[in-house]
Amino acid sequence: MSKSKHFSRRQFLAAGAAAVAVPYFVPAKAFGANDRINVAYIGTGRRAKDLRAIPDDMQAVALADVNMKRLQDWRESSWGKKQGIQENRLYQDYREMLELDEVDAVIISTPDHWHALNSIHAMKAGKDVYVEKPMTLTIREGRLMVDTARKLGRICQVGTQQRSSRENRIACALVRDGRIGNVHTVHAANYPSPWECDLPEEKTPEHIDWDMWNGPVERRGYNEKLYLPRVGQGGHEWGWISFRPYSGGEMTGWGAHGFDQIQWALGKDNTSPVKIWPVPDSEPDFDGIHRGPRCHVHMEYADGTLLKVDGQGAGAGGWFEGDKGEIKIDRTSYASNIKDIGKDLPELPVIQQEGGTAAHIVNWAHAVRTHELPNSDVEICHHSTILCHLGNIARWLGREAKWDSNTETFPGDDEANKYLDRERQAPWTL
Repeated sequence: MSKSKHFSRRQFLAAGAAAVAVPYFVPAKAFGANDRINVAYIGTGRRAKDLRAIPDDMQAVALADVNMKRLQDWRESSWGKKQGIQENRLYQDYREMLELDEVDAVIISTPDHWHALNSIHAMKAGKDVYVEKPMTLTIREGRLMVDTARKLGRICQVGTQQRSSRENRIACALVRDGRIGNVHTVHAANYPSPWECDLPEEKTPEHIDWDMWNGPVERRGYNEKLYLPRVGQGGHEWGWISFRPYSGGEMTGWGAHGFDQIQWALGKDNTSPVKIWPVPDSEPDFDGIHRGPRCHVHMEYADGTLLKVDGQGAGAGGWFEGDKGEIKIDRTSYASNIKDIGKDLPELPVIQQEGGTAAHIVNWAHAVRTHELPNSDVEICHHSTILCHLGNIARWLGREAKWDSNTETFPGDDEANKYLDRERQAPWTL
């Protein structure tokens, strides 16, 4: 059904993900009212199960995952049978799947160290993208994703689904409308940074392509507590989400939701703070299980608004203090000390459906069909994800640093600028 640009695996290896050097443009496909959008999945793990709630005008036609057993389980499930996925449409190497002309768009829910490469490769192959949060592992990856989407005219929606929630849209609009006055301070959750992985190597299951799982990061032997996203009591003791270099920890995990709400409410979707610094005496650096630094971090915007990553805000939102009152925002909820703060709500833009992940995917489907920007457009989420990375960088530096949101660099600070990107193993280079 799709007329996407066809890229061979060899061309992927040669071109890498050099977004700004791509010499061609893939036009948006014109979908008729009765045309079904063919979707493929890259990653079929825990989060991907929630992303199977695609609307009726979409159909899953192919799956990619390093775990062949999981691919077969998906295909044989009631959902897979309903979609009609064929045996020859299961791939352990997602690049082979992207060569399918029948695929119009992809849903990506791989580990964080894969998000940028998966997304850029998909867009270069002429596919529109829904990628789970956090959209990147580094700041430079985000800029390349934005440049790729804009240069190629692709839709890229990030999985910060609260942008499609009625309660969150209302709450953030109330802050922007000045209902609590001028905001001077915002409190966020104290998201932990990642810690170093020292897990021993175990035997790799035969159905898992572990070299492919490692991909761009230096190879480490298989361990189930690394392979799974979250393992153990409380869900945060082990798993790739907690380890460098696979993730930015919960600073990028849950922080991708909380900081996105803060940026949205403050009306700062296209900018970021100008100064960051750690508060080292706020908490011990380590909690006894090799967890990365958890000290508080402060960030300051150009207008003087202070963002405190101090544990007083909700994990999926923030606590906003203004000169007329305050409001606390969380997932699908908000509360204020101002009576009737929501009376005569400010006008909100119309979206296709309200509420959570399913609505967010409906919004993405609408964007794929019309090529209107989606609720969580890649550029908006690039700026909010920058805050996640700035939080980690402040802890790693252990000192104050100035940030320029226009150049997306730390001016004159070579030490800080080293954290803007990371090393990648060939052939997975940017």
